[in-house]
Amino acid sequence: MKRMTALFLAIIMIACFTQVFTACNSEKTLNLLNWGDYLAPELKDEFKKRTGITIKEKPLTSNEEMMIQLEADDCPYDLCIPSDYAVERMIAEGRLAEIDHANIPNLQYIGERFLNLDFDPGNKYSIPYTWGVLGIIYNKTMVDEADLGSWDILWNEKYSQQIIMYDSIRDTMAAALRYCGYDINTENPDELKEAADALIAQRPLVKAYLTDDVKDSMIQGSGALALVYSGDAVWCTDPDEGNTDLGFFIPEEGSNIYFDNIVIPVNSSKKEMAEQFINFLLDPEIASINTEYVGYSSPNTAVLDLLDEWFVNNAAYNIPEEDTVNCVIFRDLGDKINLYNNEWDRIFK
Repeated sequence: MKRMTALFLAIIMIACFTQVFTACNSEKTLNLLNWGDYLAPELKDEFKKRTGITIKEKPLTSNEEMMIQLEADDCPYDLCIPSDYAVERMIAEGRLAEIDHANIPNLQYIGERFLNLDFDPGNKYSIPYTWGVLGIIYNKTMVDEADLGSWDILWNEKYSQQIIMYDSIRDTMAAALRYCGYDINTENPDELKEAADALIAQRPLVKAYLTDDVKDSMIQGSGALALVYSGDAVWCTDPDEGNTDLGFFIPEEGSNIYFDNIVIPVNSSKKEMAEQFINFLLDPEIASINTEYVGYSSPNTAVLDLLDEWFVNNAAYNIPEEDTVNCVIFRDLGDKINLYNNEWDRIFK
């Protein structure tokens, strides 16, 4: 489970060297738009050994940033990994190519519960990559066990200046909406105002609004509670590189269950090569290496049999299905997202 071995560092150096000296438009290069730390670096090297194809990544931090990148007429990307609601929007805008399932025989390993979801019926345009749930990570030495279980804990004055929120409109508004008893996809202005008011009232209790750096903050013990994705909780609780004083729970009121997916932009000229890489990622052994690196749960049904026992027993990774009963997928809100943006701006005035 130790990721930063000498071999691993060597692989990173090789991958970086390759990326620097390989032209973006090379016939043997696939350009991938991806989240940071969301693909095991050694897999790029392995794929190149098998196929001669170089994977060149550009990192990003939000689905909104990804969608802007793909709007360009000269979009250079051959693959990207958006979340469910972004897939829904990109399908509606005609930005994604249909995927030929005949070129992806490893699709057989994806569990039925992760296929044919509402944002892409039949998986015509997207293939499941990872999934998880938005929840709360906490430091067991700083938080009373009796306070766990509900979103209320993020508004508990006992933890003033020890609470870290996620700097993301949909995720943080989702926590506030569930705290107030509303649907995380609501378009009701009054409900959104109430959720924003709750976040304004919470501001004196909040130590910081962070993104990827929330993981380091919690590992270092600089916060008692944080709003995080379950995959980040896996990363934070890693016994080798994380903090074993940390725990994770999904609030009983329900939350967002999310699905990140591999898609091919419609203007990619390397569709078959892209499908070859997708099939490679769905190979159970490859998927197990990848999921141990990224920490996010795999929809690949064969992966659990190949993983370290720690992952199998970790409720932030192997999430019990009953814990997701009250969890829902984010919908694409279209122009209604402006209602969220306006309330978000009001929180920080």
